[in-house]
Amino acid sequence: MGCLLRSKRLPIPSVPDTLGIVNIPHASPPDATTASGKAAARGAAPRSNPRSSTPPSGGSGVPSGSSGGPSGVDGRSSRWQSHREERRRELIKSARKAVHALGSDASMEDIAVAAGTSKSVFYRYFGDKAGLQQAVGEVVLGQMQRRIQEAAQSAQTPREGLFAMVSAYLQMAETSPNVYTFVTRHGDADTAGPSISTAGALSHFFAAISDMIARPMRSHLGGGQDKEAVIGYWPNAAIGLVRNAGEQWLASPPGPAKPDQEAMARQITDWLCFGIAPELQTPPTGADPVPDRGTS
Repeated sequence: MGCLLRSKRLPIPSVPDTLGIVNIPHASPPDATTASGKAAARGAAPRSNPRSSTPPSGGSGVPSGSSGGPSGVDGRSSRWQSHREERRRELIKSARKAVHALGSDASMEDIAVAAGTSKSVFYRYFGDKAGLQQAVGEVVLGQMQRRIQEAAQSAQTPREGLFAMVSAYLQMAETSPNVYTFVTRHGDADTAGPSISTAGALSHFFAAISDMIARPMRSHLGGGQDKEAVIGYWPNAAIGLVRNAGEQWLASPPGPAKPDQEAMARQITDWLCFGIAPELQTPPTGADPVPDRGTS
């Protein structure tokens, strides 16, 4: 174990990680001021020193308590891990800004250039574009989830809760449609739809939203097998309606026919609560009313 610690020291960052370079410390040559150095200078074999950082061949390793011992290695490992996590957060933030400015189809090369680094750095931290999408998605969708939860908690009735959640969802998506599309719909360039990893983050997000919808419904409707059937299916169906209507709204060009965010949120909430029954009951302008076929 000691030999392993000496022969494979953990890398310590000493230059900007954007260059992908780290210095691997090597053992220093014998110093003439040390006992072993003096012995080597005289041509004599150095004396074994049980506290030396370089034990004699066949030794048991670095003694506990020395600067190169397990505690030293653990400290360096912790600092290196902390450095990597901080660097990863910086790259995710840079990628999000790049996608916001360049569009959801931005390549890894485009993102790296906008971030002021090389494509190889992104590949080293995220594996591939799908990995980067997953990482950005976890951050973006996590923020959306918290915002939607805060909106739902401030509502007084189930309908107010639905409106607050729909409104928060549309607001967050509208803040950066490019980023929203990047993390919810695009996989690798050669695939259609979300990648497996991105779909996993998205699935977790919508499962959490479904649970947010189901909890007040269960409290409002009470128990019972018939109620559980509604609660089990309706939240997922509602999410499908909100997502598809919301994404179509996001993709629609500005114009008189496109409602603003609040009007769209209210329209979607009405569809969730009442469906299109009110529209079906109102005859078109200028049309004869539907005759009443009830019994006289």
